[in-house]
Amino acid sequence: MVPQTEILERPSWLKIRLSSNVSAKSIHTMMRSKSLHTVCEEAQCPNLHECWALRRTATFMILGDLCTRACRFCAVKTGKPIGLDTDEPRRVAEAVQEMGLRHVVITAVARDDLVDGGAQIFVETVRAIRLGRPETTIEVLPSDMGGHYNNLKILMSSGPDILNHNIETVRRLSPKVRSKADYDRSLKFLRRGKEIRPEVVTKSSMMLGLGETWDEISEAMDDLRDNHVDVLTLGQYLTPHQGDKFYLKIEKYWHPDEFRELKTIALKKGFTHCESGPFVRSSYHADEQVPQKRIDVRK
Repeated sequence: MVPQTEILERPSWLKIRLSSNVSAKSIHTMMRSKSLHTVCEEAQCPNLHECWALRRTATFMILGDLCTRACRFCAVKTGKPIGLDTDEPRRVAEAVQEMGLRHVVITAVARDDLVDGGAQIFVETVRAIRLGRPETTIEVLPSDMGGHYNNLKILMSSGPDILNHNIETVRRLSPKVRSKADYDRSLKFLRRGKEIRPEVVTKSSMMLGLGETWDEISEAMDDLRDNHVDVLTLGQYLTPHQGDKFYLKIEKYWHPDEFRELKTIALKKGFTHCESGPFVRSSYHADEQVPQKRIDVRK
């Protein structure tokens, strides 16, 4: 473990050039004009310009920009949300049309203040997108919504192409990493989602570099497969604000070769798709994770 006072030096291979372009800048301007939030920006994703401008994918963050949880890895602001923006689904659908998105990810801040955890707004957002651009495939990435089965049933009634819910880390570290969340509750959430709609792809993600071991990662993979999760993404944890004592420190920088080996292991364990690399985030190359038959249905 790295002493609390020590900050690991970022290795030379963990650098990315953040290119900008007219297309990405115009999208940014449009998002602000519609008062929309993207997790691409809020989470300081290094792949933003590739996804927005080249792959025509984006991850919208609905239900506001204040989260009721305070996870020590996340850059999203924590606070007490006020009310619901019921017009948000329409504006998201408009943005999807204007951007001509091939694949869209709908995520949200945790809204533990809402009885349904925000499930109905998810449904209305998916339906609005489908109405305006039926060929776009849709992935939903919710919190555990309190682990309530009825909330999950409401969410799944929208018929997403992918249900994504992140366990974030291995079992041992989960209590320290995830505020108000529970490792087994997340596994149950994913399993139940598949039971409600067996045709929907289920997906989860882990950050590496928080002190997990190789064996713990393998065990987490087994836990996900035992709960019928199809797709896995693995990426390097990067502290949102270096030096801020609130955020978890980086215990290790996993090498690209290790990420490649973990991908091989994941595929051998039965995952249909695995994105694994230092800069991989939950929505990275998400458009490639939708089965062709579901793309054909959308078209």
